[in-house]
Amino acid sequence: WYWSYEYSDFKNIEFDSYMIPTNDMNKYNFRLLDVDNRIVVPFNSQIRMLVTAADVLHSWTIPSLSVK
Repeated sequence: WYWSYEYSDFKNIEFDSYMIPTNDMNKYNFRLLDVDNRIVVPFNSQIRMLVTAADVLHSWTIPSLSVK
């Protein structure tokens, strides 16, 4: 699985974030949660988050912020 991100309110930055396969993980990765390109949330500013899906809406989480 993967997620696509856009920072359209700041700069036109877009990137995809793919899950790290179990075989490629190290001891600091979260199994089935960690990705190759982590999202960075802007500091000290309001953010707007829109979540869409092509087929069904899957779970999206930020473990360090306790958001799911």
